[in-house]
Amino acid sequence: MNKELELWQFIANRLSNGERTMLLVVATSSGSSPGRPGYKMAVAEDGELIGSIGGGVMEVDLVNKSREVVDTLRVSNTMAGSEPPAVAGRSAPSILDQVHRKDAPNSSGMICSGKQTVIFKLLTPDDIESVNMALEGVQNRDGSFLTVTHERFAVGPPEGGTPNDIEFTRQSDSDFDYRERLGAKNDLYIIGGGHCALALSEMMSKMDFHVRLFDDRPQLNTIDKNEFADEIDVIDSYDDIGTHIDFGDRAYVVVMTLGYKTDAVVIRQLIDREFKYFGVLGSKAKMATLFRELIDEGIQKERLDRIHSPIGLPINSHSPEEIAVSIAAEIISVKNSTD
Repeated sequence: MNKELELWQFIANRLSNGERTMLLVVATSSGSSPGRPGYKMAVAEDGELIGSIGGGVMEVDLVNKSREVVDTLRVSNTMAGSEPPAVAGRSAPSILDQVHRKDAPNSSGMICSGKQTVIFKLLTPDDIESVNMALEGVQNRDGSFLTVTHERFAVGPPEGGTPNDIEFTRQSDSDFDYRERLGAKNDLYIIGGGHCALALSEMMSKMDFHVRLFDDRPQLNTIDKNEFADEIDVIDSYDDIGTHIDFGDRAYVVVMTLGYKTDAVVIRQLIDREFKYFGVLGSKAKMATLFRELIDEGIQKERLDRIHSPIGLPINSHSPEEIAVSIAAEIISVKNSTD
């Protein structure tokens, strides 16, 4: 299951049982901060937690703060029989800056440089409807946005035009606005459903990618085993693969079909599209021969030079799992590039 989906399911289960849960969200980060915008963690009343906002002593400290608050509220509510209006001295801040330098104000205890801003939002059973909407937004990628302010926790359509994937504005610790598009922010199209595709699907399913797999072989064993891709499409042939794939700076394409001829069919279909990443699995000799043939057909060499081939980082990988690691690392490098 996708990590974001797991987090919202965890929160939904706790709220459905009448419990409170502290949600921590990284709103901004800079430098070498381990947490990045959109990282989330939830801390339940019994101390159980899920997710991460970067790890290390910084995370331990913020988790402990959260546990103190939810545990104090639980005890107070049990003793009083109703929700207390406030818990003096033990309420969590709405927002907290963590500086990763020794002896700096608001030091996180880490020395990696950089800083991050973390939002604390206490969720109660009254928030279950919004949490369920967040679950649906992640599952369906329906364009829903999560909105968190000092007073508000909501999920719904974007407000005020088409915002970026994550937006954060802040005037003070009690006057801020965090908005985030729910669901995977990137699309990975894997064309070919063999052993390497199975390994790559498993790896990329744990990251911020919606994984869609294509193959033209019905009842393929490795497709039957693939429980990691978000969508699997068994198509009649690769001749119209271009009609199935979106393009743009969110689109990543990996071609690993059964052989040389079907790779060529796919490349011909997609070579004039613009993708964030376009890679083809194959040896140097195979790809050199294939590219020569395509150039002879009239395809510009400059277009073919944009294809990552041999695919993946050069780590001398051999097994499907090792190959998946090399491809995933190259994709992440391209995704996180500032160029």
